[in-house]
Amino acid sequence: MPRIDSFLSLVVDQNASDLHFHAGTLPIIRYLGDLVHVPFRPLSETETKNFLFEIMTPDQRAQFERQQSVDFSYASPGVGRFRVNVFQQSRGMGAVFRVIADRTATIDELRLPPIVAELAHMGSGLVLVTGPTGSGKTTTLAAMVHEINQTTARHIITIEDPIEYIHKPAKAVVTQRELGTHTISAGAALRAALREAPDVIVVGELRDFETVSLALSAAETGTLVFGTLHTNSAAKAVDRLLSTCPEEALQQVSSTVAALMRGVIAQRLCKLASGDGRIAVIEVLLQSYAVSHLIREGKTFQIDGYLQSGEHSGSGERSLERSILEYIIEGVITAEEGLDTANDRAALQELIEKSDAARRWVGSG
Repeated sequence: MPRIDSFLSLVVDQNASDLHFHAGTLPIIRYLGDLVHVPFRPLSETETKNFLFEIMTPDQRAQFERQQSVDFSYASPGVGRFRVNVFQQSRGMGAVFRVIADRTATIDELRLPPIVAELAHMGSGLVLVTGPTGSGKTTTLAAMVHEINQTTARHIITIEDPIEYIHKPAKAVVTQRELGTHTISAGAALRAALREAPDVIVVGELRDFETVSLALSAAETGTLVFGTLHTNSAAKAVDRLLSTCPEEALQQVSSTVAALMRGVIAQRLCKLASGDGRIAVIEVLLQSYAVSHLIREGKTFQIDGYLQSGEHSGSGERSLERSILEYIIEGVITAEEGLDTANDRAALQELIEKSDAARRWVGSG
């Protein structure tokens, strides 16, 4: 058994999410978002390299030597599966192992709002799932793919780096491709996907203009396209998407995004008031005449105010702060945790002060 497996077993046994394994420091696990040192000696540069090279294939070692970093998935029999990033740092090699759940949670199990399932059943267009690193984007996206797979006969193509959740075909046909293993790039995979009769395409991350333009081309042909971005809000997700475009293409791409974007899910994780887990709080932006107009006219900075107004909340649209407020009122999270998580702390504080039900939880955490 590879020696790293004993540390990974500890991560799984403690119901933690990550293992940080860096030369020059103690091993560290992440539990409920907090970092906890493992009782072990500081790792030397040589032993860290030996621990990590032991689980890497020759190709992965070669890529690491060329690029000073490599992403891959690792399965430890009897322990679990992990998403791994190995990199070079000032004290030597380092790695972060993220636990991949052994089964895909459903939308209901994750307590996601019903609008998430509605977006999963859209016939075509672009849906973005966004949030900071470690906010559960991949888990939410996997739940949406699972929903499609279990309920509809469609061809789903995923382009991942690396493959995390494994989807066994149910009603759908599921084709999962991993960057570097099954395709040389996201662009190449997207071009190929357009010739593979897709109904749904999932792009792990919309990193550059080539990927964005190909994803939009797929959506224009009647395919439902999901993509992820690393941003804190729905408005910033739209900005980030458009920022990949060269200036001469911006107006055309803005009009295309305005027409094709069906929704943006922006999420953060909050600790449960019970202390035994975390839950995703969700901001949702949906396509409407007003939203499309703001995108087309380059006024995305007004989207936050549009969501905070709450005028369209009956459609399933909501700001992050209103989502947090609901969980505070229900006692699912504390007001303190909610205020620490909010994008706009002042806006949430105002919502709490206007809500008798929420005010009673202030200071309870």
